[in-house]
Amino acid sequence: MTESPWITRWAHLAPPGGTVLDVACGSGRHTRWFAAHGHAVTAVDRDATAVAALAPVAEGVVADLEDGPWPLGDRRFDTIVVTNYLWRPLLPVLVARLAPGGLLLYETFTFGQQTVGRPSNPDFLLRPGELLDAARGLHVVAYEDGFADNPPRFVQRLAAVQAPSGGAHPVRFPLSPAPNSPAPSEGE
Repeated sequence: MTESPWITRWAHLAPPGGTVLDVACGSGRHTRWFAAHGHAVTAVDRDATAVAALAPVAEGVVADLEDGPWPLGDRRFDTIVVTNYLWRPLLPVLVARLAPGGLLLYETFTFGQQTVGRPSNPDFLLRPGELLDAARGLHVVAYEDGFADNPPRFVQRLAAVQAPSGGAHPVRFPLSPAPNSPAPSEGE
């Protein structure tokens, strides 16, 4: 599976060389991508085999995020990435674990997905605007809530930054990568 075009599109907002947390990392497509672009990555998943396969490129943490305690204590991350995963009680934890200036990249299924495929359980489908509500207090740089083709799916996507406070000038969040930034993956 290739990286999400949404994640790679907004990855230029990740602090260069910063720490990345890949939540429910699965096979590690985003773990590998961020590691290849010079980030120190921590990959969390309940599948020990999947996490072990990422050992050459990332710190692996085997944890059941739904039935166990938060496994990373008070650690903060410069970037947190979540795709195709939703556990509502975790949303405020993720926002709280962003470092100042940190980036939250989130993409998962929303209500309507049950009409085109899995997941179909409403417990795992975002309600309209739910990611925006979860990111309250962050600076939302980009947000989408709609239907995507190939494969057909209903999704919400968010790129939001824990903006530093107290600056005399507004922070500029570029809507496209600067020259010499990591190029987006093919297929974008």
